[in-house]
Amino acid sequence: MSDKMIENNQVTIMGEVATPFTFSHEVFGEGFYMVSVNVRRLSNSMDRIPLMISERLIDVSQDYTGEFIMASGQFRSYNRHEEHKNRLVLSLFVREVAFIEEELDGAKTNQIFLDGYICKLPVYRKTPLGREIADLLLAVNRPYGKSDYIPCICWGRNARFAASFEVGEHVQVIGRIQSREYIKKLSETEAEKRTAYEVSVSKLECLDGQ
Repeated sequence: MSDKMIENNQVTIMGEVATPFTFSHEVFGEGFYMVSVNVRRLSNSMDRIPLMISERLIDVSQDYTGEFIMASGQFRSYNRHEEHKNRLVLSLFVREVAFIEEELDGAKTNQIFLDGYICKLPVYRKTPLGREIADLLLAVNRPYGKSDYIPCICWGRNARFAASFEVGEHVQVIGRIQSREYIKKLSETEAEKRTAYEVSVSKLECLDGQ
């Protein structure tokens, strides 16, 4: 895989392993497993981030719950077909992983860089308290003609800037992956708690027209 294609989607997180490994799928005899990691925010609340990791990188037969790890790779998406429609599923596809003593003081525990293209018109809105928000969906190219579709959320000045973006514009973002719980109504009597993942944008740049 070319370095150029890896450079447009870079994530590094540090946190505490929160679950055992569960089998996801196999590609050419290589097994991939899911594990969740709790990553602390500056506010001391937590984001729980799902990692997809190869059995060749780590002993997936062990339970590392409570251990601290540092993982880097790409934030990837795929469509999972359920209930007669597709659902976008996001995870950190791990390329490197290492155990650490604990979270390093002052270190960036959750950082992502994306270079991609706006693939639907931004949604700009204000909260009841007047906070400005814009939702973006970024298509980030992979090799072999594939793309990952990454939801991003911008605040304040970045939200006003992002609101003017057109479909197809080339942008770069720096931020962090955040998790957010919500209630999905399945029927009149059924609902379930789900978790959405998105990139909370701290820096935003439009590369078109330069």
